[in-house]
Amino acid sequence: MKNIFYITILIFIISSCKKDGAVTNPSSVDQTYTPTPYFIQYPFYWSYYPVPIPTNNPLTVEGIALGRKLFYDPILSQNNTMSCATCHNISFGFTDNGKQFSNGLHGEIGKRNAMPIFNLGWYEKYGEINHRFFWDGGVPDIESQVFGPITNPIEMNENLFNVVSKLKSNPEYPSLFKKAFGKDTITSQLLAFAIAQFERTIISYGSKYDKGILSNFANFTQEEKDGMSIYTDIYKGDCWHCHTISSHFFTDFGFHNNGIQQTFSDSGLARITRDPADMGKFKTPSLRNLVFTAPYMHDGRFKTLEEVVEFYNSQAYLGANKDPFITSDKHEAGLNLSDYEKKSLVTFLKTLSDSSFINNPQFSKQ
Repeated sequence: MKNIFYITILIFIISSCKKDGAVTNPSSVDQTYTPTPYFIQYPFYWSYYPVPIPTNNPLTVEGIALGRKLFYDPILSQNNTMSCATCHNISFGFTDNGKQFSNGLHGEIGKRNAMPIFNLGWYEKYGEINHRFFWDGGVPDIESQVFGPITNPIEMNENLFNVVSKLKSNPEYPSLFKKAFGKDTITSQLLAFAIAQFERTIISYGSKYDKGILSNFANFTQEEKDGMSIYTDIYKGDCWHCHTISSHFFTDFGFHNNGIQQTFSDSGLARITRDPADMGKFKTPSLRNLVFTAPYMHDGRFKTLEEVVEFYNSQAYLGANKDPFITSDKHEAGLNLSDYEKKSLVTFLKTLSDSSFINNPQFSKQ
């Protein structure tokens, strides 16, 4: 889900919604429409962080099933060969098959690493600014992000009018949309609603770390415990400021410049806000499922976790606009971790991966 020219795309979307009847007309809904409510399941200790569900797009069994089918259907692309799942493979934590950059419909190469898809709903709840999705915060909500890859010329390169037309002509989709939304019409808005419903259910919480929470991490090896201590130690790894450990999501839902860029060829959040202070800031990714989602960083430059840790350890770049948590006095010369400390930190990070998640048939192709 890379993003190019999304301001233009969003203007187009607003226009297209008006033209294809995307604004829901309550009077057109079948009065016998009785969808089955769906309630997200997650651990009881996440009850302090309930995922928000939009009032205009409640989760239903029928809506999620439709969204899941659409997510895996190449009908959304210009030549019917690329689906959302092409670049977001469940086996790789919904990233692009270990690639640094994704290939577009006609072989074009993107400029950003495909982001993983899980626990997205909480970004809408805790994102402090109205820029929450894509590496540069190009859109505010899950529904809006659905359109980006479809209309991006170096991704699926399709027109929303054509997508709606293809769905209307398909022998299966008209009845599925009616089951999901109680309407005889298919619109771009309902397309986005369905995929967003499915994506909100893609939740990961079954890692070794999660299983250790209730037992004071009795399931951890000593090396894993040492790595967790380094992760939280403000004079060692100090990872938790941006990848918070207290909320279980391992992200602060914000944007930071971690100093990775020698130049600002990709301006990040500043491309959206036009604020020089946001130059080089990118969305803080969750550290969950790192075992499956390599390579790392917004440009996929690091192939291994060891490389990532070494980057922060050696303080490779001390440039302008760098995040204060990284440029603070205690880290000015890098983390200066020993070989064992670096190794144990990587070992701990691997405990955040959830094999049950990537093998969950609820999220795989039907």
